[in-house]
Amino acid sequence: MNPGIPEYACAGYCPVCRETHFLEQGEARQHCFGLMKTFEQKGRIDFHVPEERADHRLSLDYLFGEARGQMFGVLECKDSAGEVLILKAFSGQYNGIWNIEGWAPPLLDVERFDSLVFDIDRQIKELGNRIAWLAKGEERQRLMGQRKKLSQGLMKEIHALYHVCNFRSEVKSLFDFFPNGIPTGAGDCCAPKLLNEAAKRNLIPVSLAEFYWGRPNRSGTREHGCFYAACAEKCRPILGYILCGVT
Repeated sequence: MNPGIPEYACAGYCPVCRETHFLEQGEARQHCFGLMKTFEQKGRIDFHVPEERADHRLSLDYLFGEARGQMFGVLECKDSAGEVLILKAFSGQYNGIWNIEGWAPPLLDVERFDSLVFDIDRQIKELGNRIAWLAKGEERQRLMGQRKKLSQGLMKEIHALYHVCNFRSEVKSLFDFFPNGIPTGAGDCCAPKLLNEAAKRNLIPVSLAEFYWGRPNRSGTREHGCFYAACAEKCRPILGYILCGVT
């Protein structure tokens, strides 16, 4: 394990109340160890279902190949009766899949996402095929500009699908947190997923921890089985707002 485990699992500044909120790793870290053990025993992330119903796309072998590893997170929380509940999440999609039973859902409407991407992605691919057959010239440049405009418009529409809930029952969009441009993958990390789900279910977060599982990433900043704090660029601008009303 990484000897330099950060003091806080997640932290962020809230622009509304102008305070910094954070959650420590606490007992969530121990639950992460339990999740790691389950990974080693089951070899898949759909371990909630019997072996005969397992989806081959959800095998953990996926994380040790070309796709490389992925972040996983655990949130310890309590309900109104004080009962401890454990939520877990994976970052982004898992092998192209957004929703998996037993895991926190994304911050966007998956059906609307699929419909949006299918239509515009088809247009982008058609333009790409036309561009491939053209020699350098004005027509090729025009089509390339058109394709770029479509891609940028698609990303803007995708970002508009994200809804960030906090523990004051307030909702904001990603555009509210990133006025100078939304980083790729913002809102898809474990901490936002976990806290957003807890807020929607009126649960009280107690502790949160995240770890990396699989082949090291290409930049060498993530190692198998090591704990990491929520990222500064994509998560902290969101986390302070989500945690407002709790810490």
